[in-house]
Amino acid sequence: MASVCRPGVQLSGILLALLGWVLSCLTTYLPQWKNLNLELNELEIWTMGLWQACVVQEEGGMQCKDFDSFLALPPELRISRILMFSSNGLGLLGLLFSGLGLDCLKIGERQQDHKKRLLLFGGTLFWVSGITAIVPVSWVAHSTVQEFWDENIPDIVPRWDFGEALFVGWLAGFCLLLGGSLLNCTICSTEVHPSSARYAAAEQRDQCQRLETETRP
Repeated sequence: MASVCRPGVQLSGILLALLGWVLSCLTTYLPQWKNLNLELNELEIWTMGLWQACVVQEEGGMQCKDFDSFLALPPELRISRILMFSSNGLGLLGLLFSGLGLDCLKIGERQQDHKKRLLLFGGTLFWVSGITAIVPVSWVAHSTVQEFWDENIPDIVPRWDFGEALFVGWLAGFCLLLGGSLLNCTICSTEVHPSSARYAAAEQRDQCQRLETETRP
């Protein structure tokens, strides 16, 4: 039964990983990592991402300004840039390697050991990609919570809150981890392809015929 469901599980795993990779790329460029709602002017909402800060006005739309210097950013945003780029790159490599290892792909169907290694490597890349997506959004969320409840900051100073990009990043990491887990779980099951079975039967039949010929007086 496991061998029958194996192609479907592989397809579900790679689709989940693909969704996670798309969401990870989206998280990298969304400017809503932090939100700031000013009590003096409720019609304006300030947002901050990895690349720019924006102000959303009810009548004027959104206006954004890119950060001038990478080194001037807070440490969590600098490291988050690097980690999110790493997550995107590792996720893309995972899609390439695991795609070549799928059972539904006819290329290399006689080299099952090689395809299993590709699938295992791709699933592992998805795991690492998911972790490197969860770490930066969790770090930014942790620093936001610390700043929000910091007693040294006067109450009149506005506080940053969670932005939508953090939740997208958590979902991206979860999808990547789940997709990689599904792909790696299918490696434990065995499946005999019809073409491989026919090839093995034909080879065994030829060996039997040669053996009968050699033993015949």
